[in-house]
Amino acid sequence: MLITFRSQASGDVMMFDEVARQMLRIIGKEPEDKGIITVTQLPDAIGALRGAIAADKAEWTDHSVSGQGNTEAESAGGQDLFVSASQRAQPLLELFEWSLKADKPVLWEG
Repeated sequence: MLITFRSQASGDVMMFDEVARQMLRIIGKEPEDKGIITVTQLPDAIGALRGAIAADKAEWTDHSVSGQGNTEAESAGGQDLFVSASQRAQPLLELFEWSLKADKPVLWEG
């Protein structure tokens, strides 16, 4: 299932359910089927995502140094390139930043 984040300030950001729910937990929102991030909540949400991105990048820098690979198992049994939480969070962070600049809330629905 997909969850779509919408704002009048920018284009939509679509994420798979599991990833979107992870992002919502990071910003302190209950991962429900739909909701809103108000303009007054956006600065805290942006700060939380930036913090999570920085922590994720630091963690994966440590993994790269220790020689662990950047792949993950596919459902078909093969290997696929790993997509980190920081890479998944970046489009949502940009949507939040554009929305804050335009003084518009962000809505989500699944």
